[in-house]
Amino acid sequence: MLKKISVISLIIVCCFPFAKAQTPALNQKIVDYAKSQLGKKVDRGECWDLAYEALTKNNCQWDGKYAYGKKLDPKIDSIYPGDILQFTDVVVKYEDNRMQCKEFYPHHTAIIYEVDGKDTYKLIHQNFGTNGRKVGISNLYLKHKVSGKVLFYRPVSK
Repeated sequence: MLKKISVISLIIVCCFPFAKAQTPALNQKIVDYAKSQLGKKVDRGECWDLAYEALTKNNCQWDGKYAYGKKLDPKIDSIYPGDILQFTDVVVKYEDNRMQCKEFYPHHTAIIYEVDGKDTYKLIHQNFGTNGRKVGISNLYLKHKVSGKVLFYRPVSK
């Protein structure tokens, strides 16, 4: 019986090495707050305002500017919904239904809503795209980034 359990455990570990890990509780609170604001304008409607309110309402520590907690390296750290992105001069180019798409993030802040795969995310943010100054969701394909810098942060409790 013990051998069967060990073999089954080994099969699960080997066959499902990329199973999604549990989103940290604080990250989930950040996502829950942002989701509650969908379709609404948070404060002035600036992109930064959504992150500011989500972090403040959840008693997070950060510098009050653009460092939103613990800095992450997406090449070695797991990325979760609720992590916060800070863009500087980012250009993303990709094709969607045979249309050439180009997105600009000159200076932008967004919250990861979902992790869809390596370098592929759904963002929840405002002051971007068709949602204007209201909170909305859009896709981000970082594998198609052609320039600029994206910093990843994990919210941290005070």
